[in-house]
Amino acid sequence: MTTSAEAIALVTAARVPGDLFGGDAPKRAYRRLARLLHPDLASGPDAAEAFAKLARLWAAYGGAPEAASGDGPPGAAGGRSAETVITTGRGTYRIGRAFHRGATAVLYDSGADTLLKIPRSHADNDLMRREADALRTIERDGDPLLLPYVPRLVESFRHRSRGVERQANVISRAPEGFVSLAEVARLRPVLDPRDAAWIWRRLLVAIGTAHRAGIVHGAVFGHHVLVHPVDHGLVLVDWSQSVPLGSPLTVLVARHRDDYPREVLEGRPATEATDIRLATRCVAALMGERVPAAIGRFLRGSLLSPPRDAWRLLGELDELLDDLYGPRKYRPLHL
Repeated sequence: MTTSAEAIALVTAARVPGDLFGGDAPKRAYRRLARLLHPDLASGPDAAEAFAKLARLWAAYGGAPEAASGDGPPGAAGGRSAETVITTGRGTYRIGRAFHRGATAVLYDSGADTLLKIPRSHADNDLMRREADALRTIERDGDPLLLPYVPRLVESFRHRSRGVERQANVISRAPEGFVSLAEVARLRPVLDPRDAAWIWRRLLVAIGTAHRAGIVHGAVFGHHVLVHPVDHGLVLVDWSQSVPLGSPLTVLVARHRDDYPREVLEGRPATEATDIRLATRCVAALMGERVPAAIGRFLRGSLLSPPRDAWRLLGELDELLDDLYGPRKYRPLHL
């Protein structure tokens, strides 16, 4: 049994727990089935129904529910909502529900204003260390007034759970009301350039702050940019792909491969221009094709020949916006 379809057929045909767990290794049988039927790997109503039936039969057999892929709360029995407590040398964290499941890591509620980020696989421990190093560097070398544009690293530690040691990061969470640009695009497929302008300005501030500290984010995509539609706040999250300026990116987001500039795909060193190109593509996608000619030219120039200074580009953008729209006026972003 190696596919989700085979697992669905097996569980669907089962009438009693013994049909699935009657062998010499019932726990191993459960874990294998749960892994194949996990919602992150198998989609569709048949898989969801089989996953639920598997849980019922395992409970009837007398087994405790466990995570199949290691993405349950660390130290807890997988998908249970029961709270887990982790105590480190610096603090105690009560780990609750999964806040967000990404491709390589899961974020858990760990307090009123913090999240615990832990990789799905211990093979990605280096991504957590990379994020921790970047956030420490930005906090140490960045402008204190601009630090709210990036998450704050509360603590980074190694945690052993179910025989596997993973690197965990505790980071600050964005306040209530922040949404990702991916969600903005879903709710508002095309933004007025004046609404996209404040997002663009703040995104340049976020990457400019990192660049002054010697860090390239390397993955400025919509799902990594959080904004507050009313307060106009912005936080650039997920620094696990980041590298020091002048180092090549070694981890790419597969579904955004076509968005990376050529120098990244060729393994050349990442520079400030790398993030500027990605940020420009991110904002351009929000506005669609119906933009004033001057903004269209500015976008093309920022993609074809971006400056290696986000602050310089911000100044040029402000001049353009002043020419087009005059004095700035507050515009709430209605979603």
